[in-house]
Amino acid sequence: MIQSKSKERIKLLKKISLKTIFFNFRYLPFKQAVKLPIFIAKNVYLRKLSGTVIVNCPLSTGLIHIGFGEVGIFDDKKQRAIWQVEGKVVFNGRADMGQGTRICVNKDGELIIGENFTITAESSIIVSTKVQFGKNCLLSWDVLIMDDDFHYIKDKNGITKKPSQPINIGNNVWIGCQAMILKSSNIPNNCVIGAKSLICKTLIKSNCLYAGNPVICVKEEIIWSREQQDFSNLINYK
Repeated sequence: MIQSKSKERIKLLKKISLKTIFFNFRYLPFKQAVKLPIFIAKNVYLRKLSGTVIVNCPLSTGLIHIGFGEVGIFDDKKQRAIWQVEGKVVFNGRADMGQGTRICVNKDGELIIGENFTITAESSIIVSTKVQFGKNCLLSWDVLIMDDDFHYIKDKNGITKKPSQPINIGNNVWIGCQAMILKSSNIPNNCVIGAKSLICKTLIKSNCLYAGNPVICVKEEIIWSREQQDFSNLINYK
């Protein structure tokens, strides 16, 4: 076990880019930046680095990873993560943003990330107003979270609908691959969102499995865990 962890650390160190130093000192006060709490992988494209980043928790080196990790169906040597931030990003604890992750926070946008946050690979978060995650959230690959339509739409009375509305995702939420979470979505605590589901509304009940397009509750009173050894505790939802 110790040998395995040592190999993982060496593998991680090989992938860390010199962009790490620039990123930390660009965004954080000197006393925080010298600890290098944010690691940036070599395949991360730092497209825009304006706005602000706040790390709102006790700091440690490598607390936050951007662009690391491996998922077997993706080529980690070719896929690039993208950081395009003009607004505010708040980290409230440990966060892992995997290979090919795309983060776009527009000028007036705010992205709040809870403790123990993970995106596995190739997912996108686009923020124009506010997107907030609670603690212990897990996003699978190819997930799209977007709080903006980017186009104005008028109804039959000529009233223009708001193109952007906040998204709130509670604690302990698992979002399956290729799910789409759009503006005005609210996901309660302890929920699982099935693969390829579409959400653009407030989900009412916590501890539920939601799936489909449009999304519906397919099972109530579920329990899920990030740890593989605990999967036997999941309630059968056949």
